[in-house]
Amino acid sequence: MAPLAEIQRRVREAVVTGQVGGIESLLAGGEAGIKRFAIHCRQYEASLVSVLVEKFPGTGWLAGTAFVEEAARHFVRAHPPETPPIAEYGEGFPAFIAERPGAERVPYMKEFAELEWHVGHAAIAVEKASVCPEELTSISPDLLPDAKFTLQGGAGYLEARWPIDELLKLYLAETAPEYFVFDPAPVNLEIRGARGEFSITRLDRGNFLFRKALREGRSIADAVERALDADQDFDPVKALAEVFAADLIVAVTHGGLE
Repeated sequence: MAPLAEIQRRVREAVVTGQVGGIESLLAGGEAGIKRFAIHCRQYEASLVSVLVEKFPGTGWLAGTAFVEEAARHFVRAHPPETPPIAEYGEGFPAFIAERPGAERVPYMKEFAELEWHVGHAAIAVEKASVCPEELTSISPDLLPDAKFTLQGGAGYLEARWPIDELLKLYLAETAPEYFVFDPAPVNLEIRGARGEFSITRLDRGNFLFRKALREGRSIADAVERALDADQDFDPVKALAEVFAADLIVAVTHGGLE
């Protein structure tokens, strides 16, 4: 008898791939056992496909539900969940579906699906109590540049080559305008949300890079440098004040302390 861990690995692989070959000896009931196991494989696929379709309804509106469902079936086989929380599943789906045959007819599909992912993630976040700017006064001036912030969990940042926020508004409005011009135009978006609500705000390039860097856990100095590289008129003091005023900061870390 193989070790339990090896049996679990083989069964998991069979469920994920849908290939029963190699585990027949582990199944009771012969042919009937194989058929019962096949039902579990189909249920596994169907449940995860349903999760993805529900997470990307706008992408289904954009590209067709059948197209999204087919892409989802391939995705769940190639990229099974790595962590228990199903809420985190599907982050890689926008890039995956954009590589599917036929996706080239919608050149902004990946960015639109990424925006939809951010919106879904933001909407289920829980808003935490923010810290006030006076928190910085306790930090020695020579340590301040290396300080790092923890932002609200519902804050996300996405840069796109198309005005996908306008397209999402059109989808959410459930209306079909007589005429809609959609041309390439770069946008820098901040997506925020909590408890079923969300908002999308366009930021200038400097503030976008500054906030995105902070969200990634980079130091104040690093975030400022990235912003200034893109926009020489970027005002660090004003940008920092606006971040606090927006209640984005929930923790400040410096010198190993929080």
